[in-house]
Amino acid sequence: MSAPQLRRTEKAMPHEIALQVLERNFSGRLATIGSDGYPYCVPLLYVCMDGALFLHGTAAKGHLRSNIEYEPNACFEVDEAGQVFDYGRFECDSGLEFASVILFGKISIVGDEGLKQTFFQAFMAKYGRGDTGRPKDFFPRLHYTTVYRFDVERLSGKEQVLPPLYEQWPAKDMTKTPNARPDT
Repeated sequence: MSAPQLRRTEKAMPHEIALQVLERNFSGRLATIGSDGYPYCVPLLYVCMDGALFLHGTAAKGHLRSNIEYEPNACFEVDEAGQVFDYGRFECDSGLEFASVILFGKISIVGDEGLKQTFFQAFMAKYGRGDTGRPKDFFPRLHYTTVYRFDVERLSGKEQVLPPLYEQWPAKDMTKTPNARPDT
C-alpha cells in the first residue's frame, strides 16, 4: 500500500489522539471503488470494536455492497470542525480549528450472526437512548442487514488547534502576503 508523505507535517496528529477522535465521532464517510472505476462515498454510522471498524447497511445488494464485493480496498474518514480564527489582516488570512482522521484498509462482509449481534449491541450502546423500557439485545431483523468489518492497515490524523488570542490577529499579524495591497 502506498503511504505518501504527509505534506503539512506540523498538523500531524499523534496516533493516540487520532484513535480518540475516531472513537468519539458520530459518523464518517466510507469510500469504495466500483467495477466502473468510479469512487463512491457514503456517510455511515460506525462502531470501533475488536481493533476494527464496523458499519452496517441493508442486506439488499446496492451500490455500496456491489463495490465492496468487487474491491475490498477502502478508505474511511471522520472530521470535527471547530472555530474560525483570523491570523492576518486580509479576509483570506483565516484558519479553522479542526481534527480529521483517515483510515485505509480492507472491508469485508460479516457472515457470523453472533458477531452481527455483538455489533448491534455495541451500536445501540453508542447511539441508543438508554433504558426505554424496550427489550434489550433483541434484533429480529439481523437477516435484513449487512454488517461490514473494516480492517485498518493505515491510519493518519491531522489537526489545527485553535491558537490563543495573543497568537491571533490583530494581536499578532501573520499575514501570508505582507506586501499585498487591495485595489482602490
